[in-house]
Amino acid sequence: MSLILKPIKKEHLESVAELEKICFSQPWSYKSLEEELTNDTAHFFVALDGDRVAGYIGLFIVCESCFVSNIAVFPEYRRRGVATALIGRACSCAVEYGADFISLEVRPSNSAALSLYTKFGFTEMGLRKNYYRDPTEDALIMTKLFDEQREEKV
Repeated sequence: MSLILKPIKKEHLESVAELEKICFSQPWSYKSLEEELTNDTAHFFVALDGDRVAGYIGLFIVCESCFVSNIAVFPEYRRRGVATALIGRACSCAVEYGADFISLEVRPSNSAALSLYTKFGFTEMGLRKNYYRDPTEDALIMTKLFDEQREEKV
């Protein structure tokens, strides 16, 4: 597998919308994803294996704050470094745009994601009660802080 990360384009939206349906009980629609292409605060990236979308990540950067909206990887690409590459790109983008931190929500039952985020230096900063549906579950708020020079804290 030869993985390339690129900013999302209209040509990727069908695959990303399909991925949303596979991964999430409340998926983003094609139209919602398309609207983010013209949102100046949105930074969405796809991981491509050739011309095939392996996964994607979406983040929003407002002032010095960065929030991950979604990260998803097609089942056949899981445990092959795709999510690691996407989180790495999100952290780099946050630093590049001057964010003080990057934050995301994750199900406490998602041990693979928790392990990945912890490896990148994210720590638990809060809880959103009953955040997820189908099944109902709380969300852990995990955040990675950057220092004043916008270097990643280790």
